[in-house]
Amino acid sequence: MSSSLGFNAHEIDLLTALRRDLHRHPELSWHETRTQETLERVLREAGIKDISRVARTGLVARVRGRDAKAPVVALRGDIDALPITEATGLEFSSANDGVMHACGHDVHASWAVGAALLLAREPAAGDVLVVFQPAEEVGEGAREVLASGALDGVHAIFGAHVDRRFEVGQAVAQEGPLAASTDTFRIVLNGEGAHGARPQESRDPIVGAAELIMALQTIVSRRLDPALPGVVTVGTINAGRALNVIPESAELGGTIRATTAASRALLVGEVTRIAQAVAATHRLTADIRITEGTPPIVNPREGAAWAARAVRHVLGAPALVPLGTTNMGGEDFAFYLEKIPGCFLRIGARESGGEHRAAHTPRFYPDEAALFIGAAVLAQCAREAGSPSSG
Repeated sequence: MSSSLGFNAHEIDLLTALRRDLHRHPELSWHETRTQETLERVLREAGIKDISRVARTGLVARVRGRDAKAPVVALRGDIDALPITEATGLEFSSANDGVMHACGHDVHASWAVGAALLLAREPAAGDVLVVFQPAEEVGEGAREVLASGALDGVHAIFGAHVDRRFEVGQAVAQEGPLAASTDTFRIVLNGEGAHGARPQESRDPIVGAAELIMALQTIVSRRLDPALPGVVTVGTINAGRALNVIPESAELGGTIRATTAASRALLVGEVTRIAQAVAATHRLTADIRITEGTPPIVNPREGAAWAARAVRHVLGAPALVPLGTTNMGGEDFAFYLEKIPGCFLRIGARESGGEHRAAHTPRFYPDEAALFIGAAVLAQCAREAGSPSSG
């Protein structure tokens, strides 16, 4: 399939070797120094010389278009890995203890190089900025790229993620919610400790915490529109050290996920309101800290239309498939879409007859053919968005 996507034999070997090298040498967020150097070297050796270092460990490569006055389009590939010990058994498994490309960013970085190669040979109307973004896994890289000014004046931006829920040759490019916001909360309930045998002398934060955990579950079930996905999960609870002592305080922590700006605001507001109300009921005080994560990804209509045209051009109309169940994971590509039109796609990465293997797990492995498909689709996205008829 690779050759039919516009790659020659040398490029197929080059990209395959690059992907495997990146997979073998994964680096955590903000530590992608070898990755940065490798990608820059490969790009320069391929004839792409206009490269800038941005966002500490990232790169932006400019691929010239046919018309200097045409709109500039950006493509993004993320490059960081996860603190996971690999168990795939691949010949090119991670050589870095406890670090693994368990989310497919080795493929994303490589298909961004592949897109640059295709665009160098068959340019878009305007210039294309190929962004190799660090620190997606910690939700910080996209903001630093934007803050650098590297994308000022960009007309549209596209990115994609490998997805083993879909077979190789399938792609999702649709309008609307595609990933969730990723806010977190920490709530400390402060009371008054006492001997476990004399609870009447306490203001018991553990009882308050137990009620709060259950009360938080009513936010999604009773306050959120049933047509909108949402999650409020308590992931940690810490209180007390002795079996016969009521402690002074109890701490809860968790995550809030929403797919629209309005539902995000509602969930965050309700977590705060309910925590304060439950605390007051039990004569406690509540210290509440909400930490903003990535926004939800909501693909705009125009950007999704460009991406869908690209998929149809590269793979044919049957390749376009619906997302189905909304992804409640987060993606810092959302920061780009808050400022620049575009689309975030899912690229099928499950081999025919293969089993589902979730990302962020030790055995995650995207089929390598997805590399070439992602590159070709993203390159075509740039051509579609930058064409005179794109508006």
